[in-house]
Amino acid sequence: MPSSQVRITAKATTSINYTLYYGTFIHTPTLDNLEICFNTLVGVNDQGIIDFMHKNYNPNEHNGKSPIDFFIENHHDYHHHHRRYGRHFEYVDISEEMGVKFFFPGFIDTHIHASQFPNIGIGLDTPLLDWLNNYTFALENQFTDLNSNRRKLEFANLVYSKVISRTLNNGTTCASYFTTIDSQTTNLFGQLLLELGQRGFVGKVCMDDNATFNKYQETYEECIESMDAIISHLSVLNPESEILVQPIVTPRFAPVCTRELLKYLGNLSEVNKIPIQTHISENVDEIKLVEHLFPECPNYASVYDSHGLLKQSTILAHAIHLNDEERKLIKRKHCSISHCPTSNTFLSSGEAPIKQYLTRDKINVSLGTDVSGGFDSSILGVIKHSILVSHHLSMKTNNPKDKLTLSDALYMSTMGGAKAMGLQDMIGSFEMGKKFDVQLIDLSIHTSNVDVFNWQYINEEEGDKKMVDLLGKWVFSGDDRNCTKVWCNGRLVVDKKASGHRDDRWVMI
Repeated sequence: MPSSQVRITAKATTSINYTLYYGTFIHTPTLDNLEICFNTLVGVNDQGIIDFMHKNYNPNEHNGKSPIDFFIENHHDYHHHHRRYGRHFEYVDISEEMGVKFFFPGFIDTHIHASQFPNIGIGLDTPLLDWLNNYTFALENQFTDLNSNRRKLEFANLVYSKVISRTLNNGTTCASYFTTIDSQTTNLFGQLLLELGQRGFVGKVCMDDNATFNKYQETYEECIESMDAIISHLSVLNPESEILVQPIVTPRFAPVCTRELLKYLGNLSEVNKIPIQTHISENVDEIKLVEHLFPECPNYASVYDSHGLLKQSTILAHAIHLNDEERKLIKRKHCSISHCPTSNTFLSSGEAPIKQYLTRDKINVSLGTDVSGGFDSSILGVIKHSILVSHHLSMKTNNPKDKLTLSDALYMSTMGGAKAMGLQDMIGSFEMGKKFDVQLIDLSIHTSNVDVFNWQYINEEEGDKKMVDLLGKWVFSGDDRNCTKVWCNGRLVVDKKASGHRDDRWVMI
């Protein structure tokens, strides 16, 4: 087990060769724009950056010239690459299985509690505040309250390694994590992200007024000390020229933070240019509690705003019950919402009007698993639940405009998440200059739940339409078995076929 003080080798920065990828690429570069790119050739350099993207290259239209030959003859930087890499090009070709295999951007999970991972599936029918007191705080306290540092680090290593591996296995290449109030195990979590190859924000939970479970809290002074230690540690953890792991300021939510702490965290974010994540308007009783604790503020969102916590780099989880003034404030401050429909349903918190946020209010929305309020650590499952919840809301409001489309949900899972984390110029879609954070989806895995019949395969006349149908099969019938390979920062970090068995579900490399 790595010590919390030892620098480790980062899987997502290991040496790689220049690689050409050829096949079907699907992404949502903007809202309402599902782009399907057949026969596309993408070059990724040794820094994991997309060097070029040539769409719709069909060898039959170029005298049978292979994609590699086309690259050699037409890419203006080829001779530079040849001198630099010699013969060390790699080539990944999935074009023969058009449609049933495709490249899709890595999922981005903007709200997940790493420390709660062991509690997945526990606490059904328990309202939010009771769920926190009966299940969550006790588990998180184990990261701080074991008899020795060694036992504490062993416990954290077990849980944190599992959640990172599991989410990578599900196709999540980037996530914004909550840990606990403990700085030592939070630092360990940052190291494990690098070791296992996932991009992420690391948020030490800040809370100094947890009256309902008072043995799990910190003092204001302890929070300042631990935040300084974490920022210092994470700032030197990344390899040169790479930013894979970053701190994020994390007031748990307003009811467990003093005004003094909220003000300090807002200032800390401003001075150090660190993003912010927190919860807002998840539960009706929670909102009433905030009104009671902060009577000077007109609403929940204004509590955060009055302490300098609403800004473009702020991720607000849940946001189910926002009033019109809060929506306007969040839009004006350019904050993002992390929609967590699985958790919102599991804890009976409510149905967020996400389509309204996207179209009427013009608020950026991303997706979060919210483990362990959410029982599924896969963003693919959250995509499905986001659509289904929007249909239930539409039935309730009798307004079909409340329904999310497949394209909406796929956008929120990728580019919406990238924007929420301020990484829209780095990840979230396939563009020259962006990092190659990608998953390879295979709908032909014979042990998966997806069945594709011969008349559903892609043809030239109905390529886009049939591909959208296959995407629907993936979202509503697929699971982690269909995600066969995962690249983060251009590095292959998950390969489920590495052992030679077609349907191996868990092979980390």
